[in-house]
Amino acid sequence: MGRPTRVSRALSQNFLTDRAAAARLAALAVPRRTRPALLLEVGAGKGALTELLAPRCRELHAYEIDRRLVPALRARFSGAPHVRVIDEDFLAARPPRTPFSVAGNVPFSRTAAIVDWCLRAPALTDATLLTQLEYARKRTGDYGSWTRLTILTWPRHEWRLVGRVGRHSFRPVPRVDAGIVRIERRRTPLLDARAYDSWRHLVELGFSGVGGSLHASLRRVHPRRRVDAAFRGARLDPGVLVGEVPPGAWLRLYEVLAP
Repeated sequence: MGRPTRVSRALSQNFLTDRAAAARLAALAVPRRTRPALLLEVGAGKGALTELLAPRCRELHAYEIDRRLVPALRARFSGAPHVRVIDEDFLAARPPRTPFSVAGNVPFSRTAAIVDWCLRAPALTDATLLTQLEYARKRTGDYGSWTRLTILTWPRHEWRLVGRVGRHSFRPVPRVDAGIVRIERRRTPLLDARAYDSWRHLVELGFSGVGGSLHASLRRVHPRRRVDAAFRGARLDPGVLVGEVPPGAWLRLYEVLAP
């Protein structure tokens, strides 16, 4: 065996070494009944998760930015012709044009950029990502509050917190635990494509913070009587903070306030 590869702090590397946790992540990413035609793995590392994902899909593209790890990865999966190890930054990859899934133990420092890449990919069906637990809870409403990004994308994507992984499942051990975020593109969007611009405008107006409350922010553009009617329809108190409004209530606000 060769000398162990040093961890790169610049690449925010924390390898998932707990096989039970890796197996749980693989099962959540690719339930046996689905078997996607194409799966992209973010940050294959040393291949612990790759090994468990490979039998669950027809084609696996395992991206690894650290070229020191690539030779061992390719050797490990040389007997699996449907596994392609790609020594490239996942964020530099062009999204496939055919339906595909994404899974991976995401470098914590690059989580936002990777999630943004996934959300922008037109053919993405789902993404199952191991992130910092705080990020996972914040994006999925687990704290009882909702972020602007989650609300903006909700008509097209469903966000769920589907699991937690303790920090001691990684080497080196990070300072925080991790959460498993599942983002699924809806087969039937909750809003028509033509309505998405007005949805974005409403959400950005609500999250502008002007006036100190969602009700006050919306009144900057909409008459008070319409805002009052929308809040009644959504069963919201006029003093509610914007982060406390769940996606379903936003949709009811939109029904009244949309042009």
